[in-house]
Amino acid sequence: MAEGGRPWGDRELLVAGVRAMAGAILLGLPLLMTMEMWSLGFTMKPERLALLLALTVPLLAGLAYFGGFRRDVGLKDSLIDAGVAFFLGTAAAAAVLAAFGVIDQYSSAREVVGVLALEAVPAGMGAALARSQLGKDDDDDGDDGRWEQSYGGELFLVVAGALFFAFNVAPTDEVVRVTVEQGSPYFALGTAAASVLVLHGFVYTLGFKGSHDPEAGRSKLFAFFRLTLPGYALVLLTSALVLFLFGRLDGLGPDSALHMTIVLGLPGSVGAATARLVL
Repeated sequence: MAEGGRPWGDRELLVAGVRAMAGAILLGLPLLMTMEMWSLGFTMKPERLALLLALTVPLLAGLAYFGGFRRDVGLKDSLIDAGVAFFLGTAAAAAVLAAFGVIDQYSSAREVVGVLALEAVPAGMGAALARSQLGKDDDDDGDDGRWEQSYGGELFLVVAGALFFAFNVAPTDEVVRVTVEQGSPYFALGTAAASVLVLHGFVYTLGFKGSHDPEAGRSKLFAFFRLTLPGYALVLLTSALVLFLFGRLDGLGPDSALHMTIVLGLPGSVGAATARLVL
């Protein structure tokens, strides 16, 4: 059903599906061409992959609800769209990886399932966001501004943006290299401070398109404590989760694990701020 309960026509469904597929390829392509992601898909522990997929369901449902490839009327439609987004993300990943020769007739079932399940997460996010990012401007007329009206929605968007950017960085060796090169905890503190400034400045201070104004009668300092600091805490939790799922924290002590989480939290904060601006 389209917005207002109006039945979707065949052409509208086709356009929405093609747009979602385009969104899956557009946002998923960088990771679809990353060798570290291919290796992770082949070697990731099954229980961690299962946990990732379980967390993907509410993530895609939330993205579909707030900015999906069609205008939904409720939670049920969002869950349906989440399933469609994941299916299209998997299809896009399969097509691209097959074209690149990453999976072929010689790949084992375990390898194919692992790499497709992993790559389907960012591709599915692209499919879920297809309407808000690839739709015409007039498609957004009458949007209900759910992000601005919902504190939980704002924090969810922070997590989604942080997760997408963390997915792009965590598989690479650079996050390990930076952690080792920094060494000193003072560098970690400086990185954390920079992350908080990025998260707050991008959204409230620098005047980018999509910037937010504090609530009526409230100062930017209030927004800092109400949204920026809790948002950064969620960025760190998201970064730690991604590092754990990808096996980056295995064998590390608490200090090293925290330092690496803070390092990944910098691009995670950029992603969180960007998501709040764009959506």
